[in-house]
Amino acid sequence: MALSKDQAQFYQQTLEMTRRQINDLNAQIEEELAKVKDRLAELKNAKDAAKQIYDGACKMLGVENDLEKEEEEEEAAGE
Repeated sequence: MALSKDQAQFYQQTLEMTRRQINDLNAQIEEELAKVKDRLAELKNAKDAAKQIYDGACKMLGVENDLEKEEEEEEAAGE
């Protein structure tokens, strides 16, 4: 079945429009991923800082750092 000139033009415009939409969505996805990665880095830095404070408090109190021990056990279980 051959398309009329108008039908072909309609489908060509549809292709171009949806391609632009897909490209725009891909760009938005990349922007959101970058934001998430930045936020994860901020959270990791905050966690690392809190862990250092926790470790220092454990040392000052002369008690074992139970968080460190838990992480070591989790890492060993994951291997």
